[in-house]
Amino acid sequence: MLSVLVVVGGHPFVEEAFYESLDSLTDIVWTSSDRPLLGHDVVVFYDMPGFAFVPGDPPVRFRDPSHADKQVLADLQSTGTGMVFLHHSIAGWPTWTEYGEMIGGRFLYQPSDVRGVHFPDSGYRFDQTHEVEIVAHDHPVCAGLPSRFAITDEVYCYPVFENSVLPLMRTTFPVEDSTNFFSADLAIRGHRDRSDGWSHPPGSDLVAWARSAGRSAIVYLQFGDGPTTYSDPKYRLVLGNAISWVGSSEARTWVTSKNSNG
Repeated sequence: MLSVLVVVGGHPFVEEAFYESLDSLTDIVWTSSDRPLLGHDVVVFYDMPGFAFVPGDPPVRFRDPSHADKQVLADLQSTGTGMVFLHHSIAGWPTWTEYGEMIGGRFLYQPSDVRGVHFPDSGYRFDQTHEVEIVAHDHPVCAGLPSRFAITDEVYCYPVFENSVLPLMRTTFPVEDSTNFFSADLAIRGHRDRSDGWSHPPGSDLVAWARSAGRSAIVYLQFGDGPTTYSDPKYRLVLGNAISWVGSSEARTWVTSKNSNG
């Protein structure tokens, strides 16, 4: 039985429906917190720290992580705690470069430099039924899933560090064309589902990947916007698979092998 901490906060969500999806998982005991803590086999991040949405231009204020914020993430990696990052967590700590590097990508609410390249704010589109293709058929995170399946969820147009991750799943949604998305900056200015004057380079079609950081195995899942997704058996299967794998001896062996091979 894995001990799982679920970190929430900084972004609204339908709590009862989300927690029901966690209750449906077997072989875990979970608790929630508004910050990551040590002492668990796995930490699931469903938070979005480092933000304050405020009146003004821009309508968001970023907060730098404290020494304690950075230290707990370093300690999780040094102890080999498994980590799963869900959906909007990829937008967390926008002023902390290493946070995006740890996860493997960035969702931006404001234009920013990412790995030396200037990006506009990221794109989003709610409630899209899209096809997902498995690209790592033998990986435990993909176990029990068909090679291709449909899911209804929010999709992103954003930079992913594809040379630093192990691809697990890709969407067939046309992410290369930013006219299929809306501007995150316009949304927080009160103009939801608008893209006036906004464009974005071709986005990544990766919606699930694995990577290592320190001694920890990490999985990012783009899935998880709301109740429709939470209740989907495929989402629950992927979430359970991800938690089980990052907390497993198999994942720790994989991380050790990657570290040994550079």
